[in-house]
Amino acid sequence: MTSKTETSEGAMAEYVTAVIGGQLFGLPISRVQDVFMPERLTRVPLASSEIAGVLNLRGRIVTVVDMRARLGLPKADDGQLPMAVGVDQRGESYGLLIDQIGEVLRLPDDSREDNPVNLDPRMAKLAGGVHRLDGQLMVVLDVDRVLELVPDAKAA
Repeated sequence: MTSKTETSEGAMAEYVTAVIGGQLFGLPISRVQDVFMPERLTRVPLASSEIAGVLNLRGRIVTVVDMRARLGLPKADDGQLPMAVGVDQRGESYGLLIDQIGEVLRLPDDSREDNPVNLDPRMAKLAGGVHRLDGQLMVVLDVDRVLELVPDAKAA
């Protein structure tokens, strides 16, 4: 589902990068609709802790997913305002709450690796592979897995 282009070096994929809890993540650019600052977030009664709330974004109701909660990380205490990456799934709008947005990276498809065995299990369940960059690991988020928000319903 990434935006792929053919070059003389081979297939390339583009990612919008984001930082969550100090970890670099990449979202396939083809899934990203927009990036925004969430304002006037309305809590949803009885929603799981992973749902930060809903908001009206240009006339659309957007469900905002707290990626720190989704990854099992503690709430940010650095005083920075969170950002959100807008994505769509089956006609529904979602905002993924992140710590900060990065840049767009074009990476060769063949540099993408399967999840390493020592990747944090909370990240591994939402990851669709990794790219090793200079001195850091970029975890590729699988947007469909991130938006599977019904684990509590299975237990009921």
